Amino acid sequence: MEIRELLQQALDCGASDMFIIAGLPLTYKVNGRQQRMGERLTPAQTEAAIRAIYTLSERSPRALQQADADDDFSFAIPQMGRFRANVLHQRGTLAAVLRVIRFGLPDPAALGIPAQVMDVARQRKGLVLVTGPAGNGKSTTLACLIDAINHEREAHIITMEDPIEYIHRHNRSIVTQREIGSDAPSYVSALRSALRESPDVILLGEMRDLETTEVAMTAAETGQLLFSTLHTTGAANTIDRIVDVFPASQQGQVRIQLSMVLQAVISQQLVPTTDGGQAAVFEVMRSTPAIKNMIREAKTFQLDAAIQAGAAEGMCTMDDSLCRLYAAGRITRDTVLTYCLRYETTQRKLDALSRL
Repeated sequence: MEIRELLQQALDCGASDMFIIAGLPLTYKVNGRQQRMGERLTPAQTEAAIRAIYTLSERSPRALQQADADDDFSFAIPQMGRFRANVLHQRGTLAAVLRVIRFGLPDPAALGIPAQVMDVARQRKGLVLVTGPAGNGKSTTLACLIDAINHEREAHIITMEDPIEYIHRHNRSIVTQREIGSDAPSYVSALRSALRESPDVILLGEMRDLETTEVAMTAAETGQLLFSTLHTTGAANTIDRIVDVFPASQQGQVRIQLSMVLQAVISQQLVPTTDGGQAAVFEVMRSTPAIKNMIREAKTFQLDAAIQAGAAEGMCTMDDSLCRLYAAGRITRDTVLTYCLRYETTQRKLDALSRL
């Protein structure tokens, strides 16, 4: 098959990812499970397929000439969809993993994104973090939030992504999308530039290092609404990760700064359902005076109790969200215990549900 036909096949079978790796059949990831197609690929076949991807995307394959280089980029095929490609070297051969992104913006209701998550789009300033493991839908949730703002507010939205996944068209807002590598050399330079471009909303693809985190927190202090991501699960882990990026001598000041700018932490996971699909599960923490105080005083171990007590403010814990899916019959007990953050406490909740 030609590479265009393989990509169309990925779209047709509902794949989220496509793997081109020597010694493995072409593999699609559908609802978190692998579907392997045909015979094992040889190194020559994987290289030919990857070079065809470069040709199709009209991108120079210069990165392939360096034995230790990876290449990350996105491209679109008219009437098909967008694809985010990562090309890498492994065991002396070329390999690629492609994320499949369908045209159009996702529907939060169809994806099971709850109202308390979408309500975060109504914030006007401060820092909102969407966290979770890689490949668990953070970019999709952010796309839904940006789309909601685009339809509800007259704002200038600036996104910085590596690479761009979802394309936002101008609606009530002006949407400027910058791809790291082609439109700006780094997140830091793009973020510093954005502060001179009259932004109302900034989407920073990832707070991946100390310098980016510093500039992001400074931007959130200047009155913009800033969205970003971290590869953490749970609000307490997220707060600790941000603070731990800084030297010990600065951590006290960072906690004070974070308590003032943080508006919400949304953590999410994709879990397997009983019907063979996947469901998104969320933890939502909103910044209340009590939570600000816990962040300031390094009492993140108390955040879970504060989130549980904050249901009226639109908060929920990851473990409670899992238990609700279990009570609805959508996931199994084993799935709850595999993905929960507090095993023993969740086990007791499940036992109580079983006795009802």
